[in-house]
Amino acid sequence: MLALIAVGEVLGMTLWFSATAAAPAIGAEYRMDVAARAWLTMAVQGGFVVGTLMTAVTSLADAINARRLFAVGCVLGALFNISITAAPSSGAIIALRFCTGMSLAWVYPPGMKMVAGWFLERRGTALGIVVGAVGLGSAFPHLLAWAGAGMPWRSLVGTSSILAIAAAAIVIGTVIDGPYVSASAPFDRHALNVVLRNRGTRLAMLGYFGHMWELYAMWTWMAAFAAASLAQASGSRTGSLIAFVTIAAGAVGCVVAGNWADEWGRARVAGAAMIASAACCVVTPFVFGASLAVLLGLAIVWGFTVVADSAQFSALVTDYTPRTHVGTALTLQTSAGFLLTMLSVRLVPPVSEMAGWRWAFVFLAPGPILGAMAMWRLNRVRFSA
Repeated sequence: MLALIAVGEVLGMTLWFSATAAAPAIGAEYRMDVAARAWLTMAVQGGFVVGTLMTAVTSLADAINARRLFAVGCVLGALFNISITAAPSSGAIIALRFCTGMSLAWVYPPGMKMVAGWFLERRGTALGIVVGAVGLGSAFPHLLAWAGAGMPWRSLVGTSSILAIAAAAIVIGTVIDGPYVSASAPFDRHALNVVLRNRGTRLAMLGYFGHMWELYAMWTWMAAFAAASLAQASGSRTGSLIAFVTIAAGAVGCVVAGNWADEWGRARVAGAAMIASAACCVVTPFVFGASLAVLLGLAIVWGFTVVADSAQFSALVTDYTPRTHVGTALTLQTSAGFLLTMLSVRLVPPVSEMAGWRWAFVFLAPGPILGAMAMWRLNRVRFSA
């Protein structure tokens, strides 16, 4: 079941990155400038935030079975995505990307809920594997850009839609509910209050927000940082390689940290990972301009630690939240976290313009530091309970 859900997540989440790989060709055909092309990705992120927020407010994630919600999200996302190939204007494409992001709100969080229904004792490891699979999906644009050279952009977009349909078929056709799955609950207008009244859930969410402040800004701009650093050191421009290594190391980190968390405690491992990733933020000015080997070392360590804690926040939320409100809690956490990433991602370019790329990542460090403090307090809640 874990393998099937992980495969479904990877295939379904390819919708997020389909236009990223096709952006140069789409931009050329529709005469989109650099700022407009950025919205091919940003619109998905904005749609995801709106979709997860609406799902949390209506407690839809707990009212509908997670497998069915996942399948519907994949199918709707595939339809919106394939519609891009016939869009009459760049504005229509961006609107369709927004709708695709809203659909993905029914893909990522329900996948975590399905896994939580199958695992109790080893939940941290299981969720780590799923988030690691999503991390591999985050590296997919690099693969598409390489494999799709010369391929029409409509074929690239169509391929991702087909993969999403396959994800829906896999999950709805082969995945069954686990023994720990929460029963579908009727609409509860007090669901958000129930979730947020729990101190353990609140602290787990605060830790997640600190983690997300750093994660997507680092993932988004690591290639640019590395390219600028290598240009200063040796004229080399292998930023994409550094970015790929960073994300791939994170996929390994999710699995390894999940195993550690089940042995030593989720909050403890998440806090340690955030302290380590914050240290990497602080170190970046000192490695800027260094050799490729040094940057690769940073990429491996930072890539491992920056996302190693991700699954543990979801596991902690499922641990502290009433079973009938797990879907709402996970969806609320994801929505607020991705909304925060839109701010940190947008702040990196002006910071790099004012202070240079050497200092572009330092302002991210307070996020994981505050998140680690939340994990320390969560440990105290656990031991005092």
